[in-house]
Amino acid sequence: MSSALAHGSDVLALTGRHLRHLRRTPEKVIGVALTPVTMVVVLGYLFASVVQVDNSGEYREYVMAGVFAQVGLSCIGITAIGVAGDLGKGLIDRFRSLPMGRATVLVGHTLADLVTAAMSITVVALTGLLVGWRVHGTVGETVAGFALLLAFAYAMLWVGALLGMVMRNLEAINGVAALLLVLFSFLSSSFMPLTGLPGWLRAVAEWNPVSAVSEACRQLWGNTGAVTSRSFPVEHPVIVSLITLSVLIAVLVPLSLRVYRTSAAR
Repeated sequence: MSSALAHGSDVLALTGRHLRHLRRTPEKVIGVALTPVTMVVVLGYLFASVVQVDNSGEYREYVMAGVFAQVGLSCIGITAIGVAGDLGKGLIDRFRSLPMGRATVLVGHTLADLVTAAMSITVVALTGLLVGWRVHGTVGETVAGFALLLAFAYAMLWVGALLGMVMRNLEAINGVAALLLVLFSFLSSSFMPLTGLPGWLRAVAEWNPVSAVSEACRQLWGNTGAVTSRSFPVEHPVIVSLITLSVLIAVLVPLSLRVYRTSAAR
């Protein structure tokens, strides 16, 4: 019990350290929220009269769930650069000399970045409200949708932590993070219905975690959802999202901790 409390206090201390650093570098929040906010404005106004969504819904309501999911994808690069920077500056070595658990450093880092993601989601939500997006579900469904977004963001933060430890080179990390952002955003139902895709590519897009999270949020919030097929991930996006995110976190966390032990020892 005392050991668990000690590890918990260490995690809180490191999380607080990262959050204090965030106060001195607020551009980190801007970096995560800038692309999604831009997508809200550009897609919400320029494409609203062009893109037709099934069920006679408005495109602004359709696109917002995908934009929220993009916040999670944007977190990959932020966390990867932060972890790689700590390794490069020898900060990890100093932490290793302290009497703290092996998982403390990465858990503290990802929790602090999760706060950044929550702040970015708030900024995107306010921007969406300004352009006409509304939630039509119950309070419980609304909260569940945002909780799912935070779970998705947390899974992506561990992707970023793993990427930062494996690559370390900041230029390479920026390139890979940008590729993941574009690939997983546009090969999904984030911004467009999947009806125009070839059969094999549509199946890939439907099982994309970004599609599942986007469709789940639309379902929970009562926003427009285009029924593109009768496949399981399209008909049951909430279940698919929960299973996918649980598997991702269950795999990424221990894998990242294992890589951390070897990376910190180099």
